[in-house]
Amino acid sequence: MRGEVATIAMAVSAIVVLILLIVRVRLSPFVALTLSALGLGLLAGVTPEHSIESFTQGFGGALARTGPVVGLGAVLGGILIGTGGADRIANAFVGKRPLWLTPWTICAAALLVGMPHLFDVSFIMLAPLVYTIARRTKSHLLYIGLPVAAGLYVSHGLLPPHPAPTQAVSAYHANTGLTLLYGLTIAIPSAILCGPLFTLAARRFFGPAPDLAAGPGGTRGEDVRESTASLPLSVISLLIPPGLMLAGTVGMGHAARDSSAFVFFQALNDPILSLLAAVVFAWFALGVRGGYALAAMQKMVNKGVAPLSTILLILGAGGGFSQMLKSIHLDTIIVDHSMHWAVSPLLLAWALAALLRICVGSATVATVAASGIVAPLLVAHPGVSPELMALATASGAVMLSHVNDSGFWLFKEYFQLSVAQTLRTWSLMLSLQSLVGLAGVMLLSTLIGR
Repeated sequence: MRGEVATIAMAVSAIVVLILLIVRVRLSPFVALTLSALGLGLLAGVTPEHSIESFTQGFGGALARTGPVVGLGAVLGGILIGTGGADRIANAFVGKRPLWLTPWTICAAALLVGMPHLFDVSFIMLAPLVYTIARRTKSHLLYIGLPVAAGLYVSHGLLPPHPAPTQAVSAYHANTGLTLLYGLTIAIPSAILCGPLFTLAARRFFGPAPDLAAGPGGTRGEDVRESTASLPLSVISLLIPPGLMLAGTVGMGHAARDSSAFVFFQALNDPILSLLAAVVFAWFALGVRGGYALAAMQKMVNKGVAPLSTILLILGAGGGFSQMLKSIHLDTIIVDHSMHWAVSPLLLAWALAALLRICVGSATVATVAASGIVAPLLVAHPGVSPELMALATASGAVMLSHVNDSGFWLFKEYFQLSVAQTLRTWSLMLSLQSLVGLAGVMLLSTLIGR
């Protein structure tokens, strides 16, 4: 018993050190995760050689499936942005509809556009459109900007191939297609509540209207409406991955496991193959067919994958940290004692991810750390859906974004807000999204029975 207490104390100490290194020392999350993992191994009596071996094993294991999925998603996003397909989709949703409908349509467009893109990239891409619509409709910038941020972050927080949900799927060995199906079930009401409805409720917090000619991207004006990319082909490019994975999930449920049909549907359900199909389609349908030179297409792809280096390093280091927790047998201790816990594993996963998110600021770091700690609970609770565990963790990891989150400052600066305004709008919106995600997960768990 004393040994178990010491192991738990060392694991908690490593997490506290991780938080301090990121928040106080301002170290890169990758370096902080690496130092915390190796320090934990040495503190637990693991030799330096075996500590490094365990860390690299976890690092490679985390990226084995997550890396290609995140990478292909970024490539698809780069093509859609570079060819103007993403702008075309966003403008088609907005059009010349009545002002009261604009938050609804722009939120729907952001939810769709954000599916293959990293949040920062999508936000920066759509910010000029927000300014354009605000000028055109003579409305407050946040009346347009909040629904956009809500739609993008719902995709970012709940739907593969985004890094946090993809890492959670990998950690819990969940079915990607089923996770996507459940995620969409939660994402749509979440986008409605956190986007247009929250925008209406939060209007009294908006404060003075920002200068629409002074903000970042505010002078880009109408050029975002000049895209000649095909709208149907752009939408098809976006919908190929979720369409194939959902078809694969449904097909696997109706085909015999030893049949060729099952193998076919299993391939459709694979996120790497489905994303690769979308990339190939977009390359030819939007790029080559659109008259872009191969060199220009290569630039689009390079621009799409450029932000991935830090994210992939964090994902890998998070996997190494999780493996180190297993090396000191924390997973065995958790499984042995969790049999007697009254708290739901779904609630525990959400709460731990939320706590780490509030402390660290990074949704990705919160997800990889929380999933590494909570994943062993599935052994003690085989009736719990790994897909819902992934979504519970990902939902917790978006809780209460504040000054230690880069997204907080991105939203603040692009929309010319004070820190107080940002806390009353951005931070409240993401806290609501996290709570709605938890409610959706708990409701689904009662409906599906596992």
